[in-house]
Amino acid sequence: MSQEKQIVEPDNTAVRVALWRALHVAIDSPPHVFEDEVGLKLVAPDDGWQSRPDMSPFTKPFRASIVARARFIEDLVAEQVARGVGQYVILGAGLDTFSQRRPELASRLIVFEVDPPGPQAWKRQRLVETGFGIAPYLRLVPVDFEAGDTWWDRLVGSGFDATRPAVVASTGVSMYLTKDAITATLRQVAALAPGSTFAMSFMLPIEMADPEVRLGIQRAVEGARASGTPFISFFTPAEMLALAREAGFKDVEHVSAATLTQRYFAGRTDGLRLPNNSEELLVATT
Repeated sequence: MSQEKQIVEPDNTAVRVALWRALHVAIDSPPHVFEDEVGLKLVAPDDGWQSRPDMSPFTKPFRASIVARARFIEDLVAEQVARGVGQYVILGAGLDTFSQRRPELASRLIVFEVDPPGPQAWKRQRLVETGFGIAPYLRLVPVDFEAGDTWWDRLVGSGFDATRPAVVASTGVSMYLTKDAITATLRQVAALAPGSTFAMSFMLPIEMADPEVRLGIQRAVEGARASGTPFISFFTPAEMLALAREAGFKDVEHVSAATLTQRYFAGRTDGLRLPNNSEELLVATT
């Protein structure tokens, strides 16, 4: 049986992100920051999923963070498509549903989803079973890191053109990687064609987070450790910007939670907002 055929269900984190995105549509007041119910259809959880402990009101700030970063990335992709960029790479795609929800935008790109073989095989199967199928502009790129695969080699092997600009996004991944692995990724993307853009989320040290969400972050850290995928890396914004500059990016920017709150949550009366100094974004260009 080939690697791609070995089907492994997505990890708890990927499922949680998909359900939070759906929960935002289901229970938060409009206007919705981000609308995604495709992930919910892929996961097909049992009835009562909204009563899961990780869907409780306690997790509301983290739900806000998830939908804000997703909206920011897709706004960024739309801007780059308008500039003529034709390639979009999602590192650690998980249950990302851009290609299914935004065909009018995705069809102007070649979208490369990079993920481990087992969960990606599960996603491929579910896309077929739910009727979404695999669009001609979507390339599912399985990368078995444990077997020594490199995402770059697999990406190029899937048709990625290194001579043309691209948008590369990596959200909810860096905290599981070593500093060396993050640095290697930054250097690889910084070497892409001029006009390429990299967006990556990163976790700030827990002691910097808003006091009201520190307990939630600590629980997430403990849960990740217990499930065998511990949080490894935390960075201050200054540290992350320095890493990106050293990797060779021409321009680097820190997009704070406060900036995202102002952009996407201004005027809301339901108290939905991101926790400050928790998971924030790096945007870097070549």
